[in-house]
Amino acid sequence: MKKFYLVSICALIFISKSNAQYNSFDQLVKSGTQDATKLLQNYSEPIFKGFGTGLNSGWNNTAKTKDFLHLELRISGTVAQIPVQDQYFDVTKIGLSNHIQVDPSSPSIVAPTFGGSTSSSLPIMDVKDDYGNKISTFTMPQGISQFVPAPNVQLSVGLGLNTDVTIRTTPSINLPFDIGSINIIGFGIKHDIMKDIFSGDDNYGLEEYVPFDLAIAANYNQINFSRHMDVQPESNTYPTPGSMQDFTTQKFSGSFTGKNLELIVSKQFWIFTSFISVGYQTSSTNVNLYGNYPITVAPGYYQNFPAPVHISETSISGFRADVGFQLDLWILKVYGSVSQGQYLSANAGIGLGF
Repeated sequence: MKKFYLVSICALIFISKSNAQYNSFDQLVKSGTQDATKLLQNYSEPIFKGFGTGLNSGWNNTAKTKDFLHLELRISGTVAQIPVQDQYFDVTKIGLSNHIQVDPSSPSIVAPTFGGSTSSSLPIMDVKDDYGNKISTFTMPQGISQFVPAPNVQLSVGLGLNTDVTIRTTPSINLPFDIGSINIIGFGIKHDIMKDIFSGDDNYGLEEYVPFDLAIAANYNQINFSRHMDVQPESNTYPTPGSMQDFTTQKFSGSFTGKNLELIVSKQFWIFTSFISVGYQTSSTNVNLYGNYPITVAPGYYQNFPAPVHISETSISGFRADVGFQLDLWILKVYGSVSQGQYLSANAGIGLGF
């Protein structure tokens, strides 16, 4: 499971690892606080949407609820596909300041996002001081992948009264290769409405003839990630008077939250259950850089900027529909589903039920 988390988080922290000669976050930090935030937000938007889709996926594959104190442990993964319209952006149309301009020799003004091409021509950006003098140059990063993965581990418990509760939690894990640390918390509740109508002593056993299960579910999930950063001054530059030179407190911190409300209809055929659900989902993203960062502000000189990047947004808000199945092989469960919302996604997993 650590390997699965590693793949997922690598998608979120391209900014902290060198991807190519110039493909690291310190190149974007050169553009200053507001411009760095805009460049990072436009490049990373598909990650935020894809990860938000994954947070809201894989909660349920049936409307039927468990008997009192029956348990089910599930491990699943979601992969969201980034559509073509979210694979590129025009750097001249995102509101950059006059301090960041496309270099006259740049082969393109269209930059790939995280989901864009890994081999396209990249915009070359000039950083200028208050007087229009060029003080630095950097190249926008390449795309990485058209797919965004997200892992989920959850435990569901039957409470009786046709109700389940689900918990998603992972204590803080230090990922290998100095990737960073991650922790997960989430919870959900599901209630079978159809059983309320047709069960009970006054229904003369009609629950045996109900053609399907119908449930309503609400879910919340949050993943927190942090990693130490190491952005150093450019070579042959010196601090402006009064600038701090301690960059040991640099840290990337990200919080990704998903919420959804869904109506589920399912039908069991012996060991096979098919389901369809419709619902409304939202996801929010909060990304911050903490600590002190050296940004070149004049030829040969840098200035300290504390916490230069802050992104807070609603990444997803809208309806989604899921269709899938659950295969019940005694205590072993197999799950699969596809979803259409802002992004197309697929989810698959296995579980143990007792």
